[in-house]
Amino acid sequence: MSTTRKLVIAIDGPAGAGKSTIAARLAQALGYLNLESGAMYRALALKALQRGASLDDHAALAALARASRIELIPTSEGNQVLLDGEDVSARIRQQDVTDAASRVSVHPAVREWMVARQRELGAGGGVIMEGRDIGTVVFPDADLKIFLDAAPHVRTERRAAQHQQKTGLAAAREAIAAELRERDRRDTTRSHSPLVPAEDAVIIDSSALDIEDVIARIRALIEQKLPPS
Repeated sequence: MSTTRKLVIAIDGPAGAGKSTIAARLAQALGYLNLESGAMYRALALKALQRGASLDDHAALAALARASRIELIPTSEGNQVLLDGEDVSARIRQQDVTDAASRVSVHPAVREWMVARQRELGAGGGVIMEGRDIGTVVFPDADLKIFLDAAPHVRTERRAAQHQQKTGLAAAREAIAAELRERDRRDTTRSHSPLVPAEDAVIIDSSALDIEDVIARIRALIEQKLPPS
């Protein structure tokens, strides 16, 4: 698929719905930048952990964000994430950073800084961005907005499979389910940019779909947004 006009595509949804995998696959197929909001929050959370900053101190975290440089570099294996010039791509995927990122992301001042940075990165189009408030806050004028969802038990099984694939160890499904419930509670009840589908988003329930099915559906929607060749 090729076009002189590059789209901005927003993919929102809860944790475990498959957003990261879908966004990465689509970006690679289209030659777009996969603008990972989660990776950016993780990078800032890592810096907070390294500096010993309180994850509840919104002023300190906002100051830390303003003094940070977070870059996403596309590679054939996915984005390389640079924090102040250092490659932290692997480190930010570890559990302590994952947990910290969820807490860091609730602070309005942090989110405002992130939104400004993300808009800079996506200003020229040709981006696929996934997160919790992309279609509602970051790119409200996105060419295509997807809200990707899945039943809680399906998301739990997907996270368990990811854990086993990465570590070779069986995951405690009850713990994963509890973590997802807490993530959902924080995402949907926060006062600033809560997780909610944009009014013009296309909602896709991936509970009974595999990755290829979801990608095919979204690519068909993308085709509809492109001008006739």
